[in-house]
Amino acid sequence: MIDIDSDTDTQTEDESANTAHPGEPHQEELPFAIVDGVAMTELPRDLYIPPNALEVFLEAFEGPLDLLLYLIKRQNLDILNIPIAEITRQYMEYVDLMKDLRLELAAEYLVMAAMLTEIKSRLLLPRPATELEDEGDPRAELVRRLQEYERYKQAAEDLDALPRFGRDVFPTEADAPFVQVVKPQPKVRVEDLVMALADVFQRARMYSHHHVLSEPLSVRERMSSILAAVGKDKYTDFTSLFSAEEGRRGVIVTLLAVLELMREMLIDLVQAKPLGPIHVRAQSS
Repeated sequence: MIDIDSDTDTQTEDESANTAHPGEPHQEELPFAIVDGVAMTELPRDLYIPPNALEVFLEAFEGPLDLLLYLIKRQNLDILNIPIAEITRQYMEYVDLMKDLRLELAAEYLVMAAMLTEIKSRLLLPRPATELEDEGDPRAELVRRLQEYERYKQAAEDLDALPRFGRDVFPTEADAPFVQVVKPQPKVRVEDLVMALADVFQRARMYSHHHVLSEPLSVRERMSSILAAVGKDKYTDFTSLFSAEEGRRGVIVTLLAVLELMREMLIDLVQAKPLGPIHVRAQSS
């Protein structure tokens, strides 16, 4: 809510702005510069400011609202209870300087100066109580515009603080290291091995009644014959290692030889797809 000072008959706004009420907290004016450890709140009368330096200072403001907001914040004033007389005086000092340097900016700044002068006059002139209630505070429209401008300015500063491509974030190019993908061979399931052995046993039973005498079979000799039959760069059908004429004993000896060669990491069993044929391959040394 905007604070309206209705006691205009006994005390002007200039006097009320400079008079400290007892018991109320008072905050000192913020300095605009520190020289040799001393805070400066006012420019020295004998200070010489080169025209070029003043022009750079004026270019920092983006318009009359920006200048007005700077004057309010520099003195840490309440934006809802602006001392119009003091702010108008300071504003006009800046406008007078701008007329000499930047004539193209004088128009919009003079419009704000006229608005401040009008508000100051309306606050100083005595008015009936009924008119005060109807019109409200003459500063209300100015306060609304200042608050709206302050919100937009803060939003723009927040956006500018975000990382910007080409200013804070830069692209980079790097080649990914070459990685040779080795496709693992599918693992042979125990169920598939059992099914292959069942087929071999089935064929062995067909020839078992033809053998009356059995020859002694050696697992070590069968391992040597399997290594001779299996090449390093070729795949040999698993069932081709078994001979049906040797019967069950031959199947068992061959199976033991295959398992022993796998344990010694001399051969691998490879199956390209589920339920597919099983092949034997010699391992690389």
